Amino acid sequence: GFARLVLMWSLMSAAMMAPTALPALATYEDLGRAGGETSFGALVGGYLAVWFGFAVVAAAGQMALFRLELVSPYGDSRSAVLSAALLALAGGYQFSRLKEACLSKCRQPLTFFMTHWDEGPWRNGLRLGAVCLGCCWALMLLAFVGGVMNLAFMGLAAALMVLEKLPEIGRYLTRPLGVVLIAAAVATGLSAI
Repeated sequence: GFARLVLMWSLMSAAMMAPTALPALATYEDLGRAGGETSFGALVGGYLAVWFGFAVVAAAGQMALFRLELVSPYGDSRSAVLSAALLALAGGYQFSRLKEACLSKCRQPLTFFMTHWDEGPWRNGLRLGAVCLGCCWALMLLAFVGGVMNLAFMGLAAALMVLEKLPEIGRYLTRPLGVVLIAAAVATGLSAI
């Protein structure tokens, strides 16, 4: 059912995105200790609200793909064309200006919070969630390629997202990952011929 899929995507998104948000959450906590007015619960609530919205859209997408017989009941692709398209989309997005803009904010949480501090914790949480979603949505959609219920694949995706947001490592990972994803898209597409 739809409600169960939303719950599953919500839990999966929270589990996968929590490690990627830890530097930002730690920065926010440090700013609060330094004397700023903070509400950690409101910040996290705004962040989770964005990802809950993503979970609703992803669950609806999974149901639609299942009805079209493009994914199995476990959410993994039954179509080489769908897999190739998702890989190409994710690979191409790695080179986009939007991805780079979102990553630059995630990699500099102190600058992010200082720029938007006066908006308050709820709106900061929403903004942080939106920036995080901007970094990760395309990689999250690869769940349909590797299997929504495949814990190893989702763990690998989460690890890549964490590394991509680290300033020292991420800038050397983003574009090569895009090349690998596009190459995988081509190989998958050719296998369908």
